[in-house]
Amino acid sequence: MEFKLRAWQTDDINSLVKYADNLKIAKNLTNHFPHPYSIESGKGFIENANKAKPARIFAISVDGEAVGAIGVHPQEDIFSKNAEMGYWLAEPFWGKGIMTKAVLEMVDYGFKTFEINRIFARPFGTNTGSQKVLEKAGFTFEAKFEKTIYKYGVYLDELVYAIRKA
Repeated sequence: MEFKLRAWQTDDINSLVKYADNLKIAKNLTNHFPHPYSIESGKGFIENANKAKPARIFAISVDGEAVGAIGVHPQEDIFSKNAEMGYWLAEPFWGKGIMTKAVLEMVDYGFKTFEINRIFARPFGTNTGSQKVLEKAGFTFEAKFEKTIYKYGVYLDELVYAIRKA
C-alpha cells in the first residue's frame, strides 16, 4: 500500500483523533499518548510536531489522510550520537507493510539529517507487531529489561532494538 511521510497539517486533526483514539494503539505507547484521544490532545500534538527544525515527527499519509505518526528524536549529552524512534499506525492499516517501509524511510532521514550513528526503539515486550517491524527494517535486538514499564496497572518488559549508520 502506498503512503507518504509529510509534515502535520492543522486540517489533519479529524483523522488524527479518529485513528489515535484506539486503546490497541495507546496500550503500546507512553502515557504521553492519551486514551481517550481528544481534539485538544490532537491540536497539542500537531503544534508540537511542527515546532522542531529540522522536522522530527511526520504524519504517515495514505490517500492524503493522516493515518499514523513516526518520529526520530536526537538525544542529548553523552547520548548525543543516538536518536530514539517512535511510531504508531491506525489499526485499519496494520499488516500492509506500511510501517516497515516508513521505519526504513525514517532511518534514512535520521542519518542524513542529524549527526547521529545509532537509532533505537523501545517496544514493549508484549508488542510483537512492533518487534517484527523493527526486525524487518534491519534493527538488531540489543536488550531486554524485565518489568520496567508500568502501563494500565501491569508491569511489562522493555525491549531495545537499534540500527547503526553504515
